[in-house]
Amino acid sequence: MTITRGLALLFLLAVSCFAVAADQPFDTVITNGHIVDGTGSPWYSGDIGIRDGRIAAIGNLSAAARKRTVDAKGRVVAPGFIDMLGQSEATILVDPRLPSKIFQGITTEVTGEGGSAAPLNEAIIQADRPGYEHYKINPDWRTFRQYFARLEKQGMGINVASYVGATQVRRMVLGDADVQPTPEQLEKMKALVRDAMRDGTVGVSTSLMYAPAPYAKTEEIIALAAEASRFGGIYATHMRNESESVLEAIDEAVRIGREAHIPVEIWHFKVAGKQNWGRMPELIARVNKARAEGTDVEADTYAYTAWFNSMSAFVPAWAHDGGDAKLIERLKDPATRARIRKDMETPSTEWDNEWQEISGPQDVMVSVVENPALKQFQGKRLTDVAKAWNKDPMETLFDLLIEDKAFTSCAVFGMSEPDVALAVQQPWMSIDNDSSGTSPEGMLGEEHPHPRAYGTFPRIVRKYVREEKKLTLEDAIRKFTALPAQRMRFSDRGLLRTGMWADVVIFDPETVRDLATFDNPNQLSQGMEFVLVNGVPVIENGKMTGALPGKVLRGAGFTP
Repeated sequence: MTITRGLALLFLLAVSCFAVAADQPFDTVITNGHIVDGTGSPWYSGDIGIRDGRIAAIGNLSAAARKRTVDAKGRVVAPGFIDMLGQSEATILVDPRLPSKIFQGITTEVTGEGGSAAPLNEAIIQADRPGYEHYKINPDWRTFRQYFARLEKQGMGINVASYVGATQVRRMVLGDADVQPTPEQLEKMKALVRDAMRDGTVGVSTSLMYAPAPYAKTEEIIALAAEASRFGGIYATHMRNESESVLEAIDEAVRIGREAHIPVEIWHFKVAGKQNWGRMPELIARVNKARAEGTDVEADTYAYTAWFNSMSAFVPAWAHDGGDAKLIERLKDPATRARIRKDMETPSTEWDNEWQEISGPQDVMVSVVENPALKQFQGKRLTDVAKAWNKDPMETLFDLLIEDKAFTSCAVFGMSEPDVALAVQQPWMSIDNDSSGTSPEGMLGEEHPHPRAYGTFPRIVRKYVREEKKLTLEDAIRKFTALPAQRMRFSDRGLLRTGMWADVVIFDPETVRDLATFDNPNQLSQGMEFVLVNGVPVIENGKMTGALPGKVLRGAGFTP
């Protein structure tokens, strides 16, 4: 058989298969909706036919056979939302439905911030034991291939993609110590990145504020990012500094992208600390300059004025050398504790000193603890705990870390609303939750998360579209869908187009809203009437179905 004849037969076979498929009824037809397709274009009218998990047709489908009809009259029909930093690698094993995500309209999450679910070894598992015990998780995987297999075996309510964390591969080879890799050790780290990319990760990430990540020099990160670049990956970063030295941190991220030949995503783009309020135009100018010079750099935001992280991040990086156990030893030693205190009380451009970024200890809210004796303080301010213990606030912070084995998470109020709003409006700014999927029920409902865990995406529609008119609905949806899909190379998601996977949300833009607050965060958002993941409803008529149709989204370097 000639090549030409073979191609002709393949073409005829494809056409005949398409004809057969076209004769089959749709699984679902969504009618009468205002289609906001993700591109930023104005809405248009039409029906959407879904078959075998994909969008099979868009147009007038009134005469088409279908198994069910969803009438979206007066409602917006849009692509499912993409959370650019989701943090659910552990909680998805606790409640794979991820209610806090799907009630926001999130159908895909990207995760793996510096630390990642894999690779794992016994030393890391032992060091991180409090976290696994907190969620009653048995870490029975060692590689991403094994972790992804576990996700697929149990099922999940949304699609998930992950970076491999540069911190993770550093810990695999160097542990938690403040050391530099030898050439041989760096080669081992690079090999771990290659393995993770072949296992299906979407790139390599850093979280450069949290030990042991700050011990890594820029050249180490460039070497790891260059490996991810070879496999079509992205470099994503929680930058080294988000306050006094934030411009230098942007420059470092841009340098890594330029020298490793890799696109850059700056996570939860912000300027922290009252002394830095009003500097957002400088940050935006720095990104625009890098883009004008040819570096592919974009960012995302959760659009609240408080961040959320480990309370141990208040302590300077040198005191974390060797991991949490060593940190607690140092906090118990009076001389070392005094040195830590002095560093925190001294303004610095050498490290991201969060204690200098707040107006006082009342700006710190205790959020999640491991020690049951401390549960009474979840949702309380550091000043409340200090009063209860009759201690100085900084001493209270140190003792909280000791009593909770450095597990404690907190919300920190340190940003200005005008800076946040200006960031949201940038054309290259997509959206992240920066919080793990959770639920008001069960084990997860006992925590006190940042309200962004439940409210980010509906809040942007309510606040910045409907109330303040800083964004159009079409542009907000572009930031939720096409923009992140383009950045992550999800070529078959993020738009309502024939052939795309049917991740679809249906909602009334006049009523969708967030309910979660800092004082009462465990409240699901309202207004998502239907949420489909790969064509299957996970929310139907405003109620969770319990379906687990999500997929692992693997990167371009995946080797089956």
